[in-house]
Amino acid sequence: MNAYYHLCVPAMIALCLLGVLALVVWTLSLARRDASLADRYWPLFIAAAGLIYAAASPHAGMRGALMLGLVCLWALRLGIYITWRNWGHGEDRRYAAMRAQHGAAFGWRSLYLVFGLQALLAWIVSFPVLAGMASRSAPGVLDALGAALCLFGILFEAVADRQMAHFLRDPANAGQVMDRGLWAYTRHPNYFGEACVWWGLGLMAVAGGGAWSLLSPLLMSLLLLRVSGVTLLEKDIAQRRPGYRDYVRRTNAFWPGLPRATGKTCAG
Repeated sequence: MNAYYHLCVPAMIALCLLGVLALVVWTLSLARRDASLADRYWPLFIAAAGLIYAAASPHAGMRGALMLGLVCLWALRLGIYITWRNWGHGEDRRYAAMRAQHGAAFGWRSLYLVFGLQALLAWIVSFPVLAGMASRSAPGVLDALGAALCLFGILFEAVADRQMAHFLRDPANAGQVMDRGLWAYTRHPNYFGEACVWWGLGLMAVAGGGAWSLLSPLLMSLLLLRVSGVTLLEKDIAQRRPGYRDYVRRTNAFWPGLPRATGKTCAG
């Protein structure tokens, strides 16, 4: 019964809370006609789940507290960045395409296609924090490795986002390809950093006996590589930025690596 309380009850409370938050954000999106609000609130959803787990685990140890701190740091940084990046730019083209595809019904359909799905995914991604809060064992070497990997991911992603923001602010780079800084070694350093965050938290959860929560980094990796990340972003980018094809030939998609020589002038 004790194990049930420390896992299932907080998990169900968090799922209900995320459902309510999704409903609120969906309502705001209808008023603003902007479904890309989902991106701004994604970090908040995961941090909110973590706070629920913490509130339900008053006797959680150092592992749980450290994991919650890391998640809140990640959420604060990413939430501020996405809000700043999207401010005043209207609905993201991905959601605009969905709106055009579904027509007048998109407003209602976005409740489950975008916001409800986001709440469910955020709930699953938050599982390592739940496992960490339920654990009572003392932190060890694996926790240190996981925390270091998570911090590395937060920093790597932050640097990549800052470099991209600086690149986009320069009018001379309009239509060009960002292939400088971390972007010279991987086409998606922000996604690589994001994966490091969740695999780091996953390692900490495993150290506390929560190997089941590795569903979180596995799901996040799938989303980043095959669903809403690399695959979706690169679907039509070469049509908008002709130099991107050469960039693909010389630069790894995800794992950082040295650029490959192509015999062509670098774009961007």
